[in-house]
Amino acid sequence: MQTSSTRDRIVVAAARLLQRQGYVGTGIKQIAQEAQATLGSVYHFFPGGKETVAVAAIRHSGEEFATLLREALDSDDDPAEAVTACARRLAEELRASGWTDGCPVTAAALETLGTDSEIQQACADALRDWEQLVQDKLLRGGLPVQSARELASTVISALEGAEVTAQVTRTEEPLQVAGRQLALLIRAHRA
Repeated sequence: MQTSSTRDRIVVAAARLLQRQGYVGTGIKQIAQEAQATLGSVYHFFPGGKETVAVAAIRHSGEEFATLLREALDSDDDPAEAVTACARRLAEELRASGWTDGCPVTAAALETLGTDSEIQQACADALRDWEQLVQDKLLRGGLPVQSARELASTVISALEGAEVTAQVTRTEEPLQVAGRQLALLIRAHRA
């Protein structure tokens, strides 16, 4: 039992630090300290060091965000309204965090661009999983496969960009606008 909770604390602490500080700005000692674990424990569970911890943290964060996305998408039968609800929820949570808890994948993804690292792969997997959730919602809403796939990519891309813009400008407006415009786009494809 203790073994699992120590590993979990390490993963959760690393996920929060990566979300707020990025991969480069987060050190292995800081992860251990935040997790209230020894450095030896971190290396015990993650013998590959910082990159291995980061991959586990990104996967954890990806799943957390997938849960948030799934809940928001399931909040309304209408896919356009569901995407608006998702944007609204992201805006509320970002504001509540003091504009620090943005996308759990963005910082690590940008810092590892151009590499063929496990981190980059974990980030790509998370984005694909999120797109699949949106695509499935759009398909259930009656959109054809091609439109649903392209719109899902557009939704995730727009929400990711709006979230970064909201963080920088410290306002919910970019996410609110993105939600409204994405809803219009989805409705146009359904018409």
